[in-house]
Amino acid sequence: MTTAAFSEDFRLDLERLFTWRRDVRHFRREPVAPALLDDLLQASTLAPSVGLSEPWRFILVEDQTRKSAVRKSFETCNARALEGYDGEQAAGYASLKLAGLDDAPHHVAVFCETTPDQGHGLGRATMPETTTWSAVMAIHTFWLAATASGVGLGWVSILDPETVSTILNAEPNWDLVAYLCVGYPTEQADTPELERMGWEKRNPERRQWIRR
Repeated sequence: MTTAAFSEDFRLDLERLFTWRRDVRHFRREPVAPALLDDLLQASTLAPSVGLSEPWRFILVEDQTRKSAVRKSFETCNARALEGYDGEQAAGYASLKLAGLDDAPHHVAVFCETTPDQGHGLGRATMPETTTWSAVMAIHTFWLAATASGVGLGWVSILDPETVSTILNAEPNWDLVAYLCVGYPTEQADTPELERMGWEKRNPERRQWIRR
């Protein structure tokens, strides 16, 4: 059996891809070509999953009424989150752009079927959360494929999951994992926007490993 071998140039490009994969909040309104968007979503299905269960469920949200309802959920949850800060932190939070819901041409909701028949339960008896983690792996794969094609993703987490599930008429056994804004970014950066805005910075200690 022949194993895949990748060149040094490829490994350097892969490191660049990791570096430039950013959470995008500012989008151009031009849509991504349908064929490309389909290819990116197909790439997400190459992600690993516990027991080969493939528990991810993607909904491409195209109806404007549903989009507006999700936007309302964001506004409600964002206002509630702002109440949790005071003083300079409140001002800092209010200045952040936390979603690209208005400008992003595509919205993709990612759900996890937490107890799928596929996979026959392998690997889930002691760690049932692995189905959710598998869905996150699919999101990350989608994100990397998109970045490699010049397409940006923004993960909107300031939402009420039950509300969004109702808006999108999701199956009862599907749990919302992510609501993604997708489109071409107005600009690209190799550092997180929250770092550029002074909200937080990377911790060098997180780049160290514990050996036991």
